Amino acid sequence: MTRSTTDEAAAPQLPSPKERRRLREAKSLSEEQVAAAVGVTRATVRSWETGRTSPRGRKRALYAKLIAPEPEALATTTPAAAAAAAAMTAPATVPTVPEPVPTVPETVPESAAEPTPVPSAEPTHGPAPEAAPEVLPEAAPEVKAMTVVTEADTDAGKNTGTDAETGAAGERRLSPAEAFDELYARTAPGLVRQAYLLTGRRALARESVERAFQLAWHRWPEVAVDRDPAGWVRAAAYEYAMSPWHRLRRAHRHPDAPPTEPGKQALFDALLDLPPAYRRTLLLYDGVGLDLPETAAETEASTPAAAGRLMTARAAVAERLPELAAVATPAGQSALLHDRLGGLARAEHVPVPRPARAVRTGSEDKARLWTRAAVAGVALLIAVTGLTLHTAPTHYEPPISPAERVGGVPPRGGPQKLTAQDLKLQKTLREQLAHGPERLIPQLR
Repeated sequence: MTRSTTDEAAAPQLPSPKERRRLREAKSLSEEQVAAAVGVTRATVRSWETGRTSPRGRKRALYAKLIAPEPEALATTTPAAAAAAAAMTAPATVPTVPEPVPTVPETVPESAAEPTPVPSAEPTHGPAPEAAPEVLPEAAPEVKAMTVVTEADTDAGKNTGTDAETGAAGERRLSPAEAFDELYARTAPGLVRQAYLLTGRRALARESVERAFQLAWHRWPEVAVDRDPAGWVRAAAYEYAMSPWHRLRRAHRHPDAPPTEPGKQALFDALLDLPPAYRRTLLLYDGVGLDLPETAAETEASTPAAAGRLMTARAAVAERLPELAAVATPAGQSALLHDRLGGLARAEHVPVPRPARAVRTGSEDKARLWTRAAVAGVALLIAVTGLTLHTAPTHYEPPISPAERVGGVPPRGGPQKLTAQDLKLQKTLREQLAHGPERLIPQLR
């Protein structure tokens, strides 16, 4: 599935998510004001500034024009910011060089971890403080902007475009394997650390992430066009890691040894003592930095239920961490938990995931194995059915009725046992000729 190059090139260029927020604050605009001017919600503006999503079409042009700095302010900005601002203020015409594909940052920008206070669950007093930066690596969903080169696109480039245009278009388009490898390189290490905090088992964390990426490669046409490919893989990894069937496996029956540092050990034990759904909600909201609606959607719960789980999990963790209980505001607790979870994830030596090529090859080998097993099963079923049809009787044979005694006459239910006299007579008849006068002449004794 491909995306139009002309539409992407005609859209105004936007700076990095961190620069978008800086430009908005430089013009003294709040998120609510930008949302009202563009015609979206405040959560959407926040997702634009955290790098989770990017505006498109008319909203992209309005947003770029709204945050574009004044001409006199360009002299005091950095060269990168000046270039981005000049690109935003330029008219929306089709340039000669296509817009390069936005790359996914190694870590989420600092504004990505800003927690959203729990609505209608805990009262807040005053504005929420700035949250701590994101410490659990999470890839931004710009990876879905990577287009896939198809045969039709290649033929069209050969027939209608020049060699230079074809080369430029080929540089910004990635093959499915390259797009998968890019997503894997950006998100796999962070997902392994998240899965370790979720399960407390290093080997299971690595296995969960690799199985999730194998499933993603198996369903890559679906994942490539998803709004958040990293979130799709994260949800699959969490589901596999939290499966209750792992407790039947000897290798994953018990969690690994906790950290030696008392503070990290207390947090580690508090996380594993939480129910799985509460642990996942706490990790997504306070660890990864999702807002409450996104956390509720990923955990398949309503927003009030997710808020209740979050408050209950925080209270349970606060009993183990006195410093968390000393924080009065929910935003402060979220920032502190975010920092502690990130420190615990970075301090533990989790296994490094295998290369992306090995994961893709494993997914393909597994698909071939299951296909061959299905074909072998169908062939075996056909053979058994044919053998049954060949050996089964073709007509109904009624069973022999049991013998009964009638009027004192012995029943004749079948061949009777021969007596000694019958056996002698049978032997004599077999030894003599079956025809001729010998049978008519009696023997005299």
